[in-house]
Amino acid sequence: MSVDLKKLSTEKRNVNTIDIDRVETLEVLKKINNEDKIIAYKVEEELEKISRLVDRVVEAFYHDGRLIYMGAGTSGRIGVIDAVECRPTFSVSDDMVQCLMAGGSNAFLSAVEGAEDSTTLGIEDLKRINLTKNDVVVGIAASGRTPYVVSAINFAKELGCATGCIVTVKGSILASIVDYPIEVEVGQEVITGSTRMKSGTAQKMVCNMISTASMIKMGRVYENYMIDVQATNEKLVARSVKILCEASGIEEDEAKEYLKKFGSVKKALISILTKEEDKEKIEEALEKAHGHMRNAMEVLKNG
Repeated sequence: MSVDLKKLSTEKRNVNTIDIDRVETLEVLKKINNEDKIIAYKVEEELEKISRLVDRVVEAFYHDGRLIYMGAGTSGRIGVIDAVECRPTFSVSDDMVQCLMAGGSNAFLSAVEGAEDSTTLGIEDLKRINLTKNDVVVGIAASGRTPYVVSAINFAKELGCATGCIVTVKGSILASIVDYPIEVEVGQEVITGSTRMKSGTAQKMVCNMISTASMIKMGRVYENYMIDVQATNEKLVARSVKILCEASGIEEDEAKEYLKKFGSVKKALISILTKEEDKEKIEEALEKAHGHMRNAMEVLKNG
């Protein structure tokens, strides 16, 4: 797959930063900040497309499917960061949201030469995790042409998977082959071709939206509270108590007792709000509701 950098907007020179190596530190930062201000508006232009992808991811989750990001370099690292935060934030398995990165886990900390140019490694990685047609595979690539990602997406399509992409240019190969293309055209980078900057920021914003909105639709957020948080340290235990107090109006000592009894914010909060003290019944309701808190409360209400 030949590389024609002339056609990529992210590879063109930014006229606003040509003198960035000759100005004072504060001016350097202002130039970077001014370019960053553009990104949120560019993401806004893609919200309808992001919404469609989120709905498809939620559909996959309800059919035991997974969200699988794929990327190389900065793009892969963005996917990894988003995926690994889902378990502690939403109490889902590491398998449910994951990222496959060119060169494997070692590539997160150190570049693995040539991995992103492979047209076979991505396919091998998908086979290794036993990809099924129920999964959604989302390729992350600033240029939309990374061979590792493109070949993997083609394989996923052959298997019947829904596919999406997060790219930062228009008219890419990747966007042309996926079912749900997201093209956040951020324009010229602060440093010519350094897509770890504006492109990386845009990709992180979109990943935040996809994973967070999907989990909200799955009922793993109540109002705007992180009800599935895993209380694995003192800060998160304190946060869990705080959520129970604010969401239900009970006092701190009582909240601690509920947490001790039910073992999770979600189950404790359901008990407080529904007056149901039977932990087993709450767990059964959650199972029927696929973990969706409000739906589980309806199950309990209707008997």
